[in-house]
Amino acid sequence: MELASIEGTKGFSGEKMQKNNLFESPRMFCDLYCFEPGQEQKRHTHEASDKVYVVLEGRGRFLVGSEERELGVGKAILVSPGTEHGVVNPGPERLVLLVFMAPKP
Repeated sequence: MELASIEGTKGFSGEKMQKNNLFESPRMFCDLYCFEPGQEQKRHTHEASDKVYVVLEGRGRFLVGSEERELGVGKAILVSPGTEHGVVNPGPERLVLLVFMAPKP
C-alpha cells in the first residue's frame, strides 16, 4: 500500500504556483497544486486526458472552456480532454488543489 501525506506534500513559492506530486503511475498522476494569492496556472489543454480539480484550501477561479467559476473548499470540477482550462487564486488566502489526471500526458 502506498501512502502520502497531504500536509507533508504541500509546498509554496513566492515566484509561481507549485506542483507537488502525491502519486504517479504510467496511467495517471495525483498532485497538490499550491498557489499563493495572485498566482495562476495559465490556460492550456490536454488533448487525451481527463483532469479533476478538488479545492482543499482557499478559493480558486476556474476557467474551463468559455465558463468561469469561483469555487471554495469541498468543491470539485472535471475538465474533459481537449478543453482549454486554467486556475487563478484571487486571494487573499493560499489555494491548495488536489489534482488528478488520467491518462497521464
